[in-house]
Amino acid sequence: MARTLDPQVEEYLLGLSEEGVPPLYRLSTAEARRTYAELGTVDGPPEPVGAVEERTVPGPAGEVRLRTYTPAGEGPWPVVAFFHGGGWMLGGLDTHDALCRALTNAADCVVAAVAYRRAPEHRFPAALEDCYAATGWLAANPEVVAGDGRLAVAGDSAGGTLAAGVGLLARDRGGPDIHYQVLAYPAAEHAFDTASYEENAQGYFLTRADMERFWDAYLRSETDGHHPYASPLRGERLAGLAPTLVVTCGFDPLRDEGRALADRLAAAGVPTEQLAYDDQIHGFLTMLGDPDLDRAREAIDAVAARLRAGLDGPGGDTL
Repeated sequence: MARTLDPQVEEYLLGLSEEGVPPLYRLSTAEARRTYAELGTVDGPPEPVGAVEERTVPGPAGEVRLRTYTPAGEGPWPVVAFFHGGGWMLGGLDTHDALCRALTNAADCVVAAVAYRRAPEHRFPAALEDCYAATGWLAANPEVVAGDGRLAVAGDSAGGTLAAGVGLLARDRGGPDIHYQVLAYPAAEHAFDTASYEENAQGYFLTRADMERFWDAYLRSETDGHHPYASPLRGERLAGLAPTLVVTCGFDPLRDEGRALADRLAAAGVPTEQLAYDDQIHGFLTMLGDPDLDRAREAIDAVAARLRAGLDGPGGDTL
């Protein structure tokens, strides 16, 4: 595999180094959240969508916040339950606002971003159960969010792991029906033994030390790391899941486990496609402000096209 980093990403990483932005794993939880939020803030006015609405829905431990992004025009539309990344502990609705807006417009779908409980205050399976509850509510109440009954789950990084977990929970608990899933550079296994962890241990924003810290904050014990709802690659049975798109990045510690998960899904009979961005780093889909990556825009368009095609196809068309 060619080891050529996107020049825009290279410039971004150089800028972080020159500014002296400390590695996230060295910071306290509060400092890491603040730094991650600052890095995820997009300067200037947000990309317009038809409407943005905040609401809460019932969750297993209280209300769960949802932010719904509705396309311009007349609905109803398919609905995408979106789970943000940030190592299960750093991200939030605002850090992924630009990505959700771009995906709403590119896919012509309602995107419902879920503010799940974060670690370390709330450990596995709290975030997963919040995401599952929100997905179930969206499935049961599509008309409230201008939905047409078609439902997908999507997430990036830790959110991709949560999306995979929601898919497994929905299969094992008999619903809700999920018609497509997007797993963008997911953490697929609680292990650090791949070639990509060796090649990309540091220097490309997300580091091995970051991931070790994230997993330690998320899991209650090592035993949780063996559970397929936390580590989808540990699942003995991956059949029966919705058609899946897996996105991977070349300069990402999680690259190889994402590829392995896609291969396992395909082997289990799940219609699966991989999109490999070998010149990109982990988290690039959210880089829509400073920097505004050309490849991020290209990738969002590619993801959106496959998402909408999957929802419009035989398995997802309920109209």
